[in-house]
Amino acid sequence: MAASSRGKSAMDTLCKRNPQQVTPEEWRKVLSPLEYSVAREGGTEKPFSGKFDKHFEPGLYVCRCCGAQLFKSDAKFESHCGWPAFSKSVDNDLNIVRLKDTSMGMERVEVRCKQCNAHLGHVFDDGPKETGEHYCINSCCIDFKK
Repeated sequence: MAASSRGKSAMDTLCKRNPQQVTPEEWRKVLSPLEYSVAREGGTEKPFSGKFDKHFEPGLYVCRCCGAQLFKSDAKFESHCGWPAFSKSVDNDLNIVRLKDTSMGMERVEVRCKQCNAHLGHVFDDGPKETGEHYCINSCCIDFKK
């Protein structure tokens, strides 16, 4: 059974201290097939299919794989794109790495978890006026903490 159904991060289930040392086989044991495909292989979940697209409770969004703090709920906004959208990350990308992504015939900025290298989604420059940024994040790569 994947860890997500038990409410723990994958790292909690693995009882490991360094997420960079987790093998692909270990990730497969604690992530669902969709979570593994998106977070570990850089895939994308279908739009409007994720549990956090329309979720607006107060709290904190963390990395599904390692539990690193990523986004506060007050930075979440409705983008109508089908994925959770945030205008800024926790502490100016404290736990996020930005990488150039030229896949699919376009140039984008990929965002990954700095702690475990999980693919989270992309960041675009069409966000709210406050920051101008629009983090488009896969629901299956994050968890929510109240």
